[in-house]
Amino acid sequence: MGKGRLYGLGVGPGDPELITLKSLRYLRAAPVVAYYAARDKPGNALTTVQPHLRPEQIRVPLIYPVTGRKPEPPYDYEGAMRDFYDASAERLAEHLEAGRDVAVVSEGDPLFYGSFMYLHDRLAERYETEVVPGVCSVLASAAVLGTPLVYRDQRFQVIAATLPEEALIERLDGVEAAAIMKLGSNFDKVRRVLARLGLLERARYVERATMEGEQVRAIADIDPESVPYFSMILIPGERWPGSSAGAPTAVPAPERATSKPGRLAVIGLGPGAAELMAPAVREELNRAQDIVGYTTYVELAGPFRPDQRLLDSDNRQELERARLAFELAAQGRHVVVVSSGDPGVFAMAAAVFEALEQSQDPVWHAVDLAILPGISAAQAAAARAGAPLGHDFCVISLSDNLKPWSIIEHRLRQAAQADLVMALYNPRSKARPDQFAQALAVLRETRASETPVVLGRDIGRPDESLTVTTLGAIRPEQVDMRTVVIVGSSLTRRLARQDGGEWVYTPRWYGESSASK
Repeated sequence: MGKGRLYGLGVGPGDPELITLKSLRYLRAAPVVAYYAARDKPGNALTTVQPHLRPEQIRVPLIYPVTGRKPEPPYDYEGAMRDFYDASAERLAEHLEAGRDVAVVSEGDPLFYGSFMYLHDRLAERYETEVVPGVCSVLASAAVLGTPLVYRDQRFQVIAATLPEEALIERLDGVEAAAIMKLGSNFDKVRRVLARLGLLERARYVERATMEGEQVRAIADIDPESVPYFSMILIPGERWPGSSAGAPTAVPAPERATSKPGRLAVIGLGPGAAELMAPAVREELNRAQDIVGYTTYVELAGPFRPDQRLLDSDNRQELERARLAFELAAQGRHVVVVSSGDPGVFAMAAAVFEALEQSQDPVWHAVDLAILPGISAAQAAAARAGAPLGHDFCVISLSDNLKPWSIIEHRLRQAAQADLVMALYNPRSKARPDQFAQALAVLRETRASETPVVLGRDIGRPDESLTVTTLGAIRPEQVDMRTVVIVGSSLTRRLARQDGGEWVYTPRWYGESSASK
C-alpha cells in the first residue's frame, strides 16, 4: 500500500446542505482535493464544496477530454476516456505516494454512475481507499417531485438514455417504476419511446434537482435543445391502494417552473478603507448570495450575513474563480466577484470576460453581467501625494507572469521617452526580486535623477505608508507587491507642506507659466 489515503466523497446532488457530515469532515482534512470538470467550467462537485475548502488545500482539476455528444468515428472515444482515467489516476498517485491524502469529490454518490469508480478501479488495490456515500440525483429528484418512487414489492429500474431506441423500448415495456438518466442529446429519443409505450402521462422531467433553477415539468413541454446534463425523467410507481383511503392513483401534474440566469457583478472595493468604497458596490455586496474572490479581498469586503456564501481562493486562480462565478450565476444566483481597487485595472473584470469568451454555454452569455468601478491603487496613492497624475500618464504592470519581460522593458522605455508619468503596479516580489532594479535602470536612461517618485503602500488600509523620493535615490528594497510606484515626468513638481512633508503634482500645462495652458 502507498503512503496516502484515497477518499471518494459523495457531495450530493448540488445543494451544499446535502453534503453528509462525514464527507465534510474528510473534505476539510484532506490536503489534496480532486474534482472532475468540463473544460472551462469548475464542475458541479467543486461548486458544491467550494465554501468549505481552505486556501492552502491543493486542488487537482480532472478535465474531461470530451463532454456532451460523443464525436463520430474514427475518433476513438473509448480509448480517449481510458487514457484520461489512466492519466488522472497517475496524477493522484503522485500525491498519494508523497504521503498526501486525496479527497475526490463526486456529484451525487461516487459509485452511482460516478466517474470516481474509474479511479477506484485503478487505485484501490494500491492505496487505502474509503468511499463515503452521498445523496444521489435519483433520490433528490424524487424528493423534488414529491412522490414515492416505489411501493411495496414494485421493481425499480435505472436506465441510461444512451441505449439504442429498441433497447429502451424493451426495458421500459411494462415498467413499474424507473429513472432515466444521461438525457442531454438523447431526450428526443426517450420522449418517442415514452409516447410509443403510453408512459408520457406518468413520466416527469426534473432538472437541476435541489440546485438553483430546479424545474419539474411535463415531458411534452420540454425543448430537446435545452436539456442540460443535470436532468432526468422519473416514472414513479403506481400508488399502492392501501397507502391512504381514496388516494388518487395518478401523479399530480406539476406546476410549470421557469428558470432564468442570475446576476454576476464584478466589483471594485477601492483601496481598502470602507469609506472609499462606492455606495453602489456596497449595495451589490449586500444583495449578493455568493461572494467570490481572493481570500484577502473577500475579507476586506465584509461584514457578511450568515446566509451569504464566501467562496475565496488563492490569488493565482483568476480564471477558475471567473468560471465558478458564471456557473453559479447560470443557476440563477446573485454572484459578486471581488477585486481590490478597480476591477478593470489588472484585476478580475478581464478574467471574467476571458472566461465568457471561451465559453459556448448560452446560459453563461445570458447572465446579467455588470462591472462596478472602484478607486484604483494608483488613484488612491496619487490623491494622498497630491496630483502626480495631473497630466498624461500610463499604467504598467511589472509582473512577467502573464507577459514577457522584453515587452515590459520595451513599454517602459517608450513611456519614458514619451515623457509620460508612470504608475507601476506589481513592482517587486519574492519570486521577482531583481526586475524592479532592471526597470529603474531603463527609466534612468532618459529620466533625470531628481525626477519625483511616489511610493504608496497599502493606501486606504491600517498600515498605509506614503514615501516621496527621487528616481536617483529610490532603492528596490523599498517596494513590494503591495506598493504602487508613481514615477513623475519632466514637469512633475514637489511642493513643501506645512506639516514638513511634500506634495507632488504634475501641472496641466507645457510651457514657462500657467498663462500658456
